[in-house]
Amino acid sequence: GEILGIAGVQGNGQTELVEALTGLRPAETGAIRYEGIDITGTSRRRRIEAGIAYVPGDRQEQGLVQDYSLVRNALLGNQTIAPFVERGLVDWAAVRDHADGIVDAYDVQPPDPDTEARSLSGGNQQKFVVGREIEHEPTVMVAAHPTRGVDIGAIEFIHDRLLELRDAGLAIVFVSSKLDEIQRLSDRIAV
Repeated sequence: GEILGIAGVQGNGQTELVEALTGLRPAETGAIRYEGIDITGTSRRRRIEAGIAYVPGDRQEQGLVQDYSLVRNALLGNQTIAPFVERGLVDWAAVRDHADGIVDAYDVQPPDPDTEARSLSGGNQQKFVVGREIEHEPTVMVAAHPTRGVDIGAIEFIHDRLLELRDAGLAIVFVSSKLDEIQRLSDRIAV
């Protein structure tokens, strides 16, 4: 139920911290505990299944497959769970409904789930990524620079969603190199 802001000059370890928290990099020292359980050695897949969402700092390289439609991008992170996959087969109708829901709820423009990710503006790409991660119904979200390179409208939209999630009880680790953003959104700040 709080936002922990991680502030600092870019390149001073935020990326490594985020990757360790999300299971993309092994932690060299220390332990990562989630709901009282040590998850330091668990995979990214297990962390997704446990409810740890991740909004990457680079939406174009890590958040989306640029040549995929939004429908196919909606499957990312969901490719092993029902209702999107049953007995190893993708239910594309369920995935399409999911993509439609994200596009509608997060005001992604143009509102066409068959659009390739590369044809969207940066703000719309980011809203789609944020929406996809929120729709996983996580209990923890790690958001790395979620407003980097997006317009004012998308920044406000993303900020509002993060604050709503916090108010609904979600724990958020929020990484930004923008001190004013950290101060505005965070309940606690670490540097």
